[in-house]
Parts: sequence; structure tokens; C-alpha cells
Amino acid sequence: MTRPISTLKIGNLQFRRGSRVVLDSIDVELKSGSVTAVLGPNGAGKSTLLSCVAGLLRPESGTVELDGASLVSSPAMQRARRIAFLPQTPEIAWAVDVQTLVSLGRIPYHGISSDEEDRAAVTRAMEKTEVTQWADRIVTTLSGGERARVLLARVLAGESDWILADEPFTGLDPSHQFEAAELLRSVADQGGGVVLTIHDLTLAARIADRVVILDGGRIVADGAPQAALTPKILREVYNIDAQWLTDATGATPPTIAIHGRASRK
Repeated sequence: MTRPISTLKIGNLQFRRGSRVVLDSIDVELKSGSVTAVLGPNGAGKSTLLSCVAGLLRPESGTVELDGASLVSSPAMQRARRIAFLPQTPEIAWAVDVQTLVSLGRIPYHGISSDEEDRAAVTRAMEKTEVTQWADRIVTTLSGGERARVLLARVLAGESDWILADEPFTGLDPSHQFEAAELLRSVADQGGGVVLTIHDLTLAARIADRVVILDGGRIVADGAPQAALTPKILREVYNIDAQWLTDATGATPPTIAIHGRASRK
């Protein structure tokens, strides 16, 4: 069943660290049923933006609203049922088995869902991420890439309306990067909202419906991948020469070819 459309609205968001402005006048409205990729160079404010939206950081000013209601004033458990957050460098503080860790994604549903519903959600998430075979393995014995898949399973087990993922493909080999990207794409295709930060321009172009580019804490481009990731913007933001490559037959999606660092005049 298709989910109703949900709106995540960020209004005039400002965030500072000391005297440094990390986010400056961020205004963006996102709709569920789509994947939004937030791009930008290191230090552009990408992770800070996701943390503010998730309620983990309190901005200096501005608003974050979900379907017209302030997320700041929403009870934490209610907010967690609507928005799941996958941090860039999640810490696993104790030695637990994979199934137990994935089950933590159901904590927001404590007291409102049955044990059977929780088990079914965990099973679905583990099957989608192909981690079922590690159910009894201690998470700290897994490789970084394996751990990344388990942590993605934990987020999927929450079956939230929105997923905020900070560089979710870090540590994954190319094959599993594409699998994880397709998983997040499927969440959006089923009516969920996905917002992720990513450095891989080609993968962003492949998975995203919309690209928001930050530079110096401000939005410098916002639109469909080919509209936002123009050679001019990529040169200005990343100091690279790049171009879009298209397959005349349409058999493969457009991709971005990076030729090298832009020449300085």
C-alpha cells in the first residue's frame, strides 16, 4: 500500500560552531517518495544538516517541520518512529549479536507493536540487506563493510517514514554500494522519504531524484541531478573538470566522467 505523501520542511536554518557559521540560511522543502542526495566538499555542512533535521543538534535559529509540526517539540519516541537516522560513524559500544542489534531499530515501537510484528520487521530488514546468515555473529567481529550492512538493516527495521543516512555507502565494496543504493531507492519507490549525504557523484546521480549541493554552509544548487551537477557547478564547488556521459541507446543511465582537477587561470 502506498504511503501518504509526507513533507519535510527546513526553514532558514542557521548553525554555528563558535564563531564559524556551519549552516547559513538553509531553506529546502522535501517530499516523500523520492531520494534527495546532499553533496558538497568536506566541511560544507552536510552531516550537520542531517543531524539538525534528526534532532541530534539544535540549530541557532530556523525551523524543521514534518507535515507542518515542529520536530523540536515532538516527543523523542514519536519522532523516532517518523525519522530514522544512520550516522556516518556509528559506534557499537558493546558485543551483541547481529539480530539483537537489528532489533534495536524497533525500540520506538515498544508498547505499540506486538512481538510478532517486531520479529517480522527485523526478519524483513535482515533479508533485504542479506545479513541473515550473520544473525548469531557478534557485531564487533564483522568487517567494516559487513557492519555497515547490519546498521542499515537496523534502520530499515524501524520502517519509518523518513530515512536520513550520512554517507551510508562508506566501507562497502562497489557491489554492495549498488545493493544498498537500490535498497534506499526501493524505500522511496514505496512512498518513504530518503535523504542521504554522499561523495560519489556518479552514484548520487544514479540513485537521487534531487540533488542539493552545499558549499560553505549554503545551498549553491538544488534540482534534478543533471540540473544541479553541471560542469560549471562542479568546477566551482569541487575544482574539477567533469561532464555528463549519456548512452545514445538509453540502455544505461547517464553518468558523470571526472577528467581531473580544473586548471587554474
